[in-house]
Amino acid sequence: MLENKLGITDSAELARAEEKISKKKAVEMFEDGLLETLEPGTYESLAKIHKYLFDEIYDFAGKLRSANIAKGNFRFAPLMYLEAALQSIDKMPQSTFDEIIEKYVEMNVAHPFREGNGRSARIWLDLMLKKEIGRVVDWSKVDKGDYLLAMERSPIKDIEIKFLLKNALTDNIYDREIYMKGIDHSYYYEGYYVFKTEELSTDGSGKEK
Repeated sequence: MLENKLGITDSAELARAEEKISKKKAVEMFEDGLLETLEPGTYESLAKIHKYLFDEIYDFAGKLRSANIAKGNFRFAPLMYLEAALQSIDKMPQSTFDEIIEKYVEMNVAHPFREGNGRSARIWLDLMLKKEIGRVVDWSKVDKGDYLLAMERSPIKDIEIKFLLKNALTDNIYDREIYMKGIDHSYYYEGYYVFKTEELSTDGSGKEK
């Protein structure tokens, strides 16, 4: 289990706390306009998103991982090449849908953080899509199984993830409901589904913060 600032030693309890706290932070990013201040498509902006989401929980929030990591049989970018990989990703073009998805796939292969890569990167992806082509992904239309399989295959063949996400694009780029549902689905892909983002955006009185 990951060391954390909350002093939690039970993995299930940590998962619930991480979901609740970081989803609240995701809401704040939208409602406070923080996302609009970030430069799309840079590692720096991704690190700021990651730090904002997880800083109350982990010391490593927004910091490059210090160990090699893998998921199943797939090994993400080796630590010795990670910084060079991120510099290359920063320089990748992002003016078209295909270029943006290719950049997203490469960032997924880099997996720069110890934990929370997918959830941060999907927000980062939407930021690029919004600012470059006036679209975002309606994640509620993206099936979990299809998405995970397409991402698993994407380093070798990205046609599936491009097809999947292109069919879920919307031009409602400032729609609050699409963003909130998107966060819920993004977390669901990673196995977090106890809390609804919309419920966390209230102060308990039923009124928005």
